[in-house]
Amino acid sequence: MTLPSLTLVAQAVLSGVFVGALYGLLGLGLSLSWGLLRQINLSHFALAFLGAYLTYQLASVGGIDPLLTLLVIAPCFFAIGAAIYWLLARFAVTPLNSLLVTFGLTVIVESLIQWLWTADFRKLESHYGNVTWRAGSLYLPLPELLTLGIAVALCTAAWAVLRYSDLGKALRAAAEDAPIAAAFGVNERALAMLLSGACAALAAAAGLGLALSHTLTPSQIYAWIGVVFAAVMIGGLGSALGPLVAGIVIGVSEAVTMALTAPSWAPLVSFSLLIIVLLVRPGKIAA
Repeated sequence: MTLPSLTLVAQAVLSGVFVGALYGLLGLGLSLSWGLLRQINLSHFALAFLGAYLTYQLASVGGIDPLLTLLVIAPCFFAIGAAIYWLLARFAVTPLNSLLVTFGLTVIVESLIQWLWTADFRKLESHYGNVTWRAGSLYLPLPELLTLGIAVALCTAAWAVLRYSDLGKALRAAAEDAPIAAAFGVNERALAMLLSGACAALAAAAGLGLALSHTLTPSQIYAWIGVVFAAVMIGGLGSALGPLVAGIVIGVSEAVTMALTAPSWAPLVSFSLLIIVLLVRPGKIAA
């Protein structure tokens, strides 16, 4: 077996960081809703892809800058996320049943996307896609850099809010012991709806990253679920920075595996890492 050049390995590592940042961005809203709301919201992936298609539509047809589409999409998704929480809470849906209900919502959204945009591949053509910088022998595409920057900024901001703000402390208290938090004046229902809406808005940001860097087709929704689930569980449920770190580790591992062996081996990486974490630190996923 011929080993690849150091330049190829370095570029693979860099590409892994970029795709891992997208894993982390996709996993951020899922991690928060799962860890703090006890809702396994599979529709988060469908919303991310719907956001990607809306970004494509507004940028390609409406002529809006892709980054500015978030000003339109994120508030709408916030309302959708709050409505999903209200629906699940109204009927007292258990965490396991939330997985099934939101999977049904995912199928509905996928069908809606396919009806509106068909099953054909769609690619956002923007002025960002034509910009690539060079650092030595490495190439730095602007769309991937934008996705990395958005992921780091949002994950860091979410971490700071949860750790230092009164809002974040109230959310963590309600997730830890809702009756005691309520006794101290925490409005659990209002905070949960706010968090669920914020998670849906984060899905819109992930959709922007998908639209900037990837070709879109409705069936790809399910291709992302497994690896992002692994990033969320390795990073720790309810963690803001955990999915980003875990996503980058998975992304780099996959990229290096493809560079050293063959692309067919890459899908084994994320679940192999998940199994190792579960065996070595079985309590990790409850972090």
